Amino acid sequence: MRNLLTSKILLAGLLVGTLDIAAAMFQFFLNTGKSPFIVLKFVASGLFGKAALTGGDDMIAWGFLFHYFIAMSFTVFFFWLCGKRPALLQHRLLTGIGYGIFTWSVMRFIVLPLSLTNKQPFSWSGTLTAIAILIVCIGIPLSFMAAAFKKQETKKNEPS
Repeated sequence: MRNLLTSKILLAGLLVGTLDIAAAMFQFFLNTGKSPFIVLKFVASGLFGKAALTGGDDMIAWGFLFHYFIAMSFTVFFFWLCGKRPALLQHRLLTGIGYGIFTWSVMRFIVLPLSLTNKQPFSWSGTLTAIAILIVCIGIPLSFMAAAFKKQETKKNEPS
């Protein structure tokens, strides 16, 4: 039973991580016309500093690894939180919006300041785009997946 839940959480993390990085890369390409893989080098620069931005495929691979680690961490935390506060799943859309904003806040005010990335200047359009991506690609999908998983578990545990 626990292995099934673990595999569902892993699948959810891979899905939202993929949605998030695809949206970020697409948005970057549309805004700059530059290679979307620069986004992954930026992620890698969190640990490797400026050298990651001029690095090669190894920095892209590190960026993917770090990105999915972060996405999986937010996924595991969300499922843990919903296990402690099941009422969060009664209002999936609001919960998803709130979790997207929470994710952005943690990244903006904790993770990025502690990393070695180049500090990005504040802009309202960039901020609102980043928040929207996290709401649509992480918060809402996690909320609906967690509710679906909970519903499946409830059905399995009902007496026949």
